[in-house]
Amino acid sequence: MEPDLGATTQVLKLELGVSPRVLLVDDDELVLARLEGVLGPAGFDVCTAASGSGALASLEKTFAPVVIMDLKMPDMDGLEVCRTIRERTWPGYVYILLLTAQDAEEDILAGLDAGADDYLSKRMSSAQLLARLRTAQRILTLERSLKGALAEKRRLALTDALTGAPNRRYFLRRLGRELKRVHRFGGDLCVMSLDIDHFKQVNDRYGHASGDAVLQEFVRRIGHCLPRKTDWCARMGGEEFAVVLEETNLEGARIVAERLRHTMAVSPMRTRAGAIKVTVSIGVSGLEVGANRNAVCIDSLMHQADQYLYASKKNGRNRVTLP
Repeated sequence: MEPDLGATTQVLKLELGVSPRVLLVDDDELVLARLEGVLGPAGFDVCTAASGSGALASLEKTFAPVVIMDLKMPDMDGLEVCRTIRERTWPGYVYILLLTAQDAEEDILAGLDAGADDYLSKRMSSAQLLARLRTAQRILTLERSLKGALAEKRRLALTDALTGAPNRRYFLRRLGRELKRVHRFGGDLCVMSLDIDHFKQVNDRYGHASGDAVLQEFVRRIGHCLPRKTDWCARMGGEEFAVVLEETNLEGARIVAERLRHTMAVSPMRTRAGAIKVTVSIGVSGLEVGANRNAVCIDSLMHQADQYLYASKKNGRNRVTLP
């Protein structure tokens, strides 16, 4: 459990960085001017709105993670704006501070129940306002840190740790989505199954560190050979890889596969143990014109690609086999 605990607590080491944008909402120009005079010199990027509807329009146009808003306004009061903000989706959390002369307990509770994060009296000092904003900044920074940590965990869950290539889970998820698209809208799709020839001998002769270096260089070379950003590869396990060529027919896949085969064979891979000559066997499958496309699934595509890969192995390795 220790690694997970360390990774989780790490996000609490916050760097506050740049002050967040603050949206000031009040129908009183004098109040807006006074607040701008406090927040601007303190380093906050300030924008203003004179009404509740204006505040929502401003947020839609230019997102501000902090909103300081008057409770009583002519078109929409602060409570209604709070509820509307909480009902909508934004790029990040909106920290709402209600600012009003009405600071009875029932007013405070109503504001907090409507979705406000803090309730400020217009009689408060400038120092207290800035202190409350620093609290908001810490909370927003924590939110960004947590989002970043979760995004990194999701990325790692779909990535092969050694080579940096997508892993089998990513392969199944993305290829599944691509097959659904092809079934609905048509188009071509090819899958290649790749296996490094005699890879066990590489590990046995040069050591696993050199074998790891070969796998990493193998992925780099695949990346250089794929012609488009929509083409991608995944490590399926061990020395087995798959390449997906979207909007590509079998003839196009043959060209790419031969380019891959030649790139691997033409020059040895450099490792600390010396240069290691590596070749690859490839099997290709694809969606054929006239085939029952709706019957094609990930399993059938991969089964066909693997069958042609085995044929390449059986017929001498370092070759491409396809329908």
